[in-house]
Amino acid sequence: MNVSDNTTEITNDLERKYITKMFKDFSLEVTPIGLSKIVSLSEFIRPSTTIYITFLPGTNYEETVETAKKIRLAGFNPAPHFAARSIASKEILEDYVQRVTGEAGVKKILIVAGAGKSQLGPYPDTISLLETGIFDKYGITEIGVAGHPEGSPDISDKEISKALLLKNEIANRTDASFFIISQFCFDSKTVLNWAKNINSEGNKLPIIIGIPGVAKLSTLLKYSIACGIGNSMHFLRKKGSKMINLIKTQFPDRLVRELVKPHLDEIETGIEGLHIYPLGGLRQSAEWAYNTLDGHFQLTKDGFNVLEELSKKQN
Repeated sequence: MNVSDNTTEITNDLERKYITKMFKDFSLEVTPIGLSKIVSLSEFIRPSTTIYITFLPGTNYEETVETAKKIRLAGFNPAPHFAARSIASKEILEDYVQRVTGEAGVKKILIVAGAGKSQLGPYPDTISLLETGIFDKYGITEIGVAGHPEGSPDISDKEISKALLLKNEIANRTDASFFIISQFCFDSKTVLNWAKNINSEGNKLPIIIGIPGVAKLSTLLKYSIACGIGNSMHFLRKKGSKMINLIKTQFPDRLVRELVKPHLDEIETGIEGLHIYPLGGLRQSAEWAYNTLDGHFQLTKDGFNVLEELSKKQN
């Protein structure tokens, strides 16, 4: 083996290390309806995995409470969403927090403003929820706030930046640990530039990057259009320029590999992990992620392939 081959091998080993590290505490998410269709989460999800519970417009928070209880009883860590604009009163907010903490042992949550500008109660945004002090009152120890690598159709970039700095300030005076979970994105350059920009503006919160799970390209396009994420739509449409590509299953391996590249150059990004949006199905995304975490993958030219046969033999 010559010096060049040895250097390449060392680099590949280091890259593999960073890839598996990125998946160490990855999280997933479900909707109450989605969970009701799954017979047993424990068939394909490992104990203590964090599972976020999406709060869709029109959802009754009692459904979220029951979903959180099921997830806890199954041996996982439920993390419900709190959508500010969908909470009709302070009394409802407090009841919601009291019940998920008391009945489902919830310690970790994600706070979002909520889709659209329709507001049911006194909370127009996440700041207004945080300032109630209710999450501290009931012992919430980890609070996620939304990150927007491609901006938001509901709020200007300037307002997003201002709000993030306010969340950093609130994090310094509360008992909970704060972190950012980004909206899913398909373009690594957009994500890395966004992380660099918010950190340069004063963000100190650790960043969890939202990535799409395993899904057909047509499915990813549908969700990107629904969420209005611009760069990602252009990226996906380019990939789907040939009709045959629309039915192909897509894996986020290239995106993940590009997200860890700065670590090879010892560049700090603030990115500490991954949240997987299982757009094409919870089971296939979870199994792909666990295989990657276990090192059952092979680096390719610009991504990596999960070696499922190796996984089956070793398990």
